[in-house]
Amino acid sequence: MALLDWPGKSAPEGGIEHPAFYHMIDVAAVAECLLGALSISVERKAFYVLAAGLHDLGKISASFRDMLGEGKPQSAGRHWEVTEAFLCEFDRHLASIAEDVSCRHDLYAAIAGHHGRPPVQESFDRMIRAAGREAKPDALAALKALIALWPEACFDLPGDEVAAQTWWLPGLIAVADWLGSNPLYFPPVAPGPGAKDYLDVARGKAAAAVRQAGLDLPAVSQAPVIPEDWSLRPMQQAAQVISLPDGPALALIEDETGSGKTEAALILAQRMMLAGKGAGLFFALPTMATANAMFDRCADLVGRLYETAPSLALAHGRAGLSHRFRELIRASRSPAQPSCTEWLADDRRCALLANVGVGTVDQALLSALPVRHAMLRHYALSQKILIVDEVHEMGDPYMVEELGHLLRLHRRMGGSAILMTATMPMDLRARLCRAFGCAPPESRAYPALTVAGHGQITDLPPVKTRGPVRVVRLPERDAALGLLQQAAAEGAAALWVRNAVDDAIDAVQALRARGVDAGLLHARFALCDRMRHEQRALATFGKAREDRPGRVLVATQVVESSLDLDFDVMVSDLAPIPALVQRAGRLWRHMDRRPAGGRPCAAPVLHVVSPDPGDVADRLWLRRVLDRGAFTYSLDLQWRAARALFAAGQIDAPDGLRALIEEGLSGGTLPEALAQAEEDRIGQGFAQTDLAQQNLIDLSQPYRGIKGFADDADFPTRLGVEQRVLVLARRAEAGLVPLDADSWTVDSRQRSEISAAARRLNGLPLPDQSAPEIAAVKRDWPEWLQTRLTLCPVAEDGTICEGLSYDPEAGLILGSSR
Repeated sequence: MALLDWPGKSAPEGGIEHPAFYHMIDVAAVAECLLGALSISVERKAFYVLAAGLHDLGKISASFRDMLGEGKPQSAGRHWEVTEAFLCEFDRHLASIAEDVSCRHDLYAAIAGHHGRPPVQESFDRMIRAAGREAKPDALAALKALIALWPEACFDLPGDEVAAQTWWLPGLIAVADWLGSNPLYFPPVAPGPGAKDYLDVARGKAAAAVRQAGLDLPAVSQAPVIPEDWSLRPMQQAAQVISLPDGPALALIEDETGSGKTEAALILAQRMMLAGKGAGLFFALPTMATANAMFDRCADLVGRLYETAPSLALAHGRAGLSHRFRELIRASRSPAQPSCTEWLADDRRCALLANVGVGTVDQALLSALPVRHAMLRHYALSQKILIVDEVHEMGDPYMVEELGHLLRLHRRMGGSAILMTATMPMDLRARLCRAFGCAPPESRAYPALTVAGHGQITDLPPVKTRGPVRVVRLPERDAALGLLQQAAAEGAAALWVRNAVDDAIDAVQALRARGVDAGLLHARFALCDRMRHEQRALATFGKAREDRPGRVLVATQVVESSLDLDFDVMVSDLAPIPALVQRAGRLWRHMDRRPAGGRPCAAPVLHVVSPDPGDVADRLWLRRVLDRGAFTYSLDLQWRAARALFAAGQIDAPDGLRALIEEGLSGGTLPEALAQAEEDRIGQGFAQTDLAQQNLIDLSQPYRGIKGFADDADFPTRLGVEQRVLVLARRAEAGLVPLDADSWTVDSRQRSEISAAARRLNGLPLPDQSAPEIAAVKRDWPEWLQTRLTLCPVAEDGTICEGLSYDPEAGLILGSSR
């Protein structure tokens, strides 16, 4: 059988088969394009390209051909696993790529493992026998032909680099294979041209494919990323001048909310790219809401980073619901402004490959966990400046361990990173610096711009003109209600941040009973209603709001960082210091638009609903005042926050912020009644750290040695209260339809989703998922979603089942909430 007679994939109906050998050259040509901008040796670049070409050597196999033509299962290894068997069989012909045989074998597993996980190591002899007698000589001929196309190929790195390379290489090959397998870019070609002639054709197609998919790299601009008519803030000015080291760099931007940290990060990232430390950006945010807000904020600026328009993508599970993102999606790259190709927008993993990506930190953390296609995420991020925002929100022991591991992984492939925060504790800062391999700064100065182990700029003048925020304790709920009622009557924009959703619902009902115009915002709304309430909150309390709206918003933690809101009066349930500082950042926020003289109150005051920290009789100290909100955070941290905050009497940002944060997290002698809470928190932290260390990939092991990757494996990016996802539906003549739509699509389903604690839902008689009306809808969903999502019809009066109802203005109401 001739080499070009082995098929690469099923032929289109009435069409021709594309030879497997041509497909291998297609993928190599794509890899060659993707590698074009990397500053690496000619020999290593040729090795990567050759590796990409060899990825499907196992398709030269009778078992693969019979699977395509006759539907027979491949009983002795799938084609990508047979690739490893052939490479090991032909090892002597590949001796020139690396001297050490064990190194070569680790690389063979990486080449074959481009389908999301390492190949299963079975009997290679059995695989080769199943491939058939005709396959082995043709596979060897293909290998020799590919080597002849890139004869200089050599893995010119020391042996201790193998583990890192074997985690990165399958990602490169997977991306090249996805493009090289796309018939829109590489339509089938009948057998005919020889290897060299076909490569010339494939190179032209590959260049067009990379460009049309949005993966080509525009040149970095040397023009300022911030428009010249903007007045740069102190942190942004510091980003222009701080010295950068040779090699990978870790920068930390620590400044108060509203100080322009995002623009400072863009200035610094542009300088890093010009210095060769990356070719793109990925913004990693703690939540989808904060990612959406960042996407909206930076979409107009990132185009200024490059000489020509970059590709720009939003990377999280509900990106398709972002109106701004949908406006950018086009079939091919726009030459005039940032855009996202349909190929990039089709998959969260693809979205990471855009020149500039914005998404949840989870998408980045998955590159450090043994989950399918983790190596593709790692490859995508390795060429980018990783910008992690709101780092303080990733401070639980599990996520800290993951984030540190991600920084190690990113650095070992030459990646640089920027961390942004308003309230990061010093011990967290030190851990992340050490994870990146740099000495942490010793200075306690705040604000500060630090390049870890290299330099620091402090003594930055404050941005805000509101002055210190006075802190007043409110001893109980009714005092908060009375204060907010009076504030609304005086025309104020007022906020009460509650720690628990049930408490927020209770508070808004109590305010409305007093005749107060009060809105509600929390995470237990169906997404369609949450988006509506967010827009209402932005219109009423946002940057461009009326000066005296005379309204109250009751909200949970969702207002801490994702929405740009400005309040005259603020009440907050007691919470740890970092959360309280974030909340206070929404108080008297836009002083340029609403100076002190125009506000309905004399000064900014944070009123905190809290018992007296000096009078702790038992563990119910906080429960008597905050109800369910007493259990949202660890009791010892809340007591320390109360002690530090009420002793200080104010939040003095930026000068006193560092001391307040540190005192609020570790200062003072804990009352004996609360000692067990601290012991429990520390013990849980050790357990979380241990679990993270078990889950994360072992950076010392090559790709083959990393355990995991099973389809049903569960390696979470974050811990916390287990959530259950409901899909709310209403009854119509045609059957069940989404809550706010007339037909089922991915978007309408996602807009109807709502999450709540599984422990509270599991005891309720939720609708039977095998009921005909429910089964009729779910049968069209992917199988994994059918088991993950619970479809819940909502009656006209809001009832879902006994103990559970839904109100578009109040959210999901659990009968046991009060």
